[in-house]
Amino acid sequence: MQDRIEPPILISRLMTFVMAVASVVLFVLVLTLDKMFPLNRPQVFFLTTQMTENRELTLTEMPKPQDLTKYKVDFIREYVRERNEIVPDLAIMRAKWANSPTGTVKTRSSDAVFGKFAMTDMVNIIRQDLDEAFNIKCDVEFPEKFYVVPQTNAQDTYTVNFTYICRYGALKNQQYIQQYKLRVKLQSTAAGAVKWADRMENPLGIRVIEYDVIDNQGRVLDDDPLNWASKE
Repeated sequence: MQDRIEPPILISRLMTFVMAVASVVLFVLVLTLDKMFPLNRPQVFFLTTQMTENRELTLTEMPKPQDLTKYKVDFIREYVRERNEIVPDLAIMRAKWANSPTGTVKTRSSDAVFGKFAMTDMVNIIRQDLDEAFNIKCDVEFPEKFYVVPQTNAQDTYTVNFTYICRYGALKNQQYIQQYKLRVKLQSTAAGAVKWADRMENPLGIRVIEYDVIDNQGRVLDDDPLNWASKE
């Protein structure tokens, strides 16, 4: 009787050997990846162009800001720009002023403030199906100093001074120039309650809850810079 292994048995043994080797390789690979990517703990890396043996590093926790006045002043300045500046591109304006979570003004305004904004002349104009060229450009210019001033008698309330300059017409040779004073009040969202849509444009969840044009005596005027078209 010839001593030989039948082909099916040989294939079975080869497959068993291959599976055993693959299992060992897979185990080693998983172990290596676990050592390479320790995702269960933070890793600190320092990159430097000059290596020295006597360099000492001190790690400290970043302190949380106690006073956000500077941030809020910058927030108000950018809000006034986004709300009032106009470029001669309808696609850009419609995206910026959109009534959606991606609209810049919508993201930074309370529902009441955005509702008043949505009823202004210029917002209604850009929402129309315009066949002719959109030849309007408006700029906001702030004074060199004290353009956003906190009010001492009201928390998170600020006075804003700016000059509004609009040029329009086919040659942009017509213009509207007016100085405005605003009273802007902010409201901060509770900690941990920032919406996902705000993570980039408004990471602290600050909202403008009051936005009024006032006179030098602080009286609220029935006016909005974006209503300049009806004055011309």
